[in-house]
Amino acid sequence: MTIFYRFENKLYANITNKCPCACVFCIRKNGDGVGGSDSLWLEHEPSIEEIKQAFDSFDKTGLHELVFCGYGEPMSRSGVLIEIAKYVKQTTDMKIRINTNGLVDFINPEFDPYSMRYIIDCVSISLNAPDPESYAEVTRPKYGLPSFNSMLNFARLAKSIVPSVMFTVVDVISPEQIKRCQELADGLDIPLRVRHYVTDNESYT
Repeated sequence: MTIFYRFENKLYANITNKCPCACVFCIRKNGDGVGGSDSLWLEHEPSIEEIKQAFDSFDKTGLHELVFCGYGEPMSRSGVLIEIAKYVKQTTDMKIRINTNGLVDFINPEFDPYSMRYIIDCVSISLNAPDPESYAEVTRPKYGLPSFNSMLNFARLAKSIVPSVMFTVVDVISPEQIKRCQELADGLDIPLRVRHYVTDNESYT
């Protein structure tokens, strides 16, 4: 099974297939894998030792950033993620980014966000919409309307902990909604990146 894969000169970590959302733009609907992977569907959730072994054996030549982002929400295994991130920092000089829906407070209420300090270099959070109602329509989180404010609260806190935080939206929403997302991001002093919706075997970097 594919735990690590290469895409656009970055190393991606696929540590879970679990996700509390069913986003309308999710790439899992379009195929079994992206980039250099044939399939990102895991036979089982890999243990910390399995992930370390897969990392050690992967040819990392020319790769300088590790991104936790596969066919699941990486913060579904937040404790494992932090342990692997520590291992990567101890053994390489790679930068580490988490691509997340920002709902870790619901997914794992016991997670300590401050455990990211000095370990995680960047957190990319899926903003996806400018208000709770449209967020629920696009992201379809199992936690309902409160998910939106939980995501924003995580973004605010992460901004005080890690060096870089960014928002992303996919252009499946209207230009007016994207404009409102930009205004929301500006108000929080967090950069926003608009991603283009893909329908083939690509990846949202």
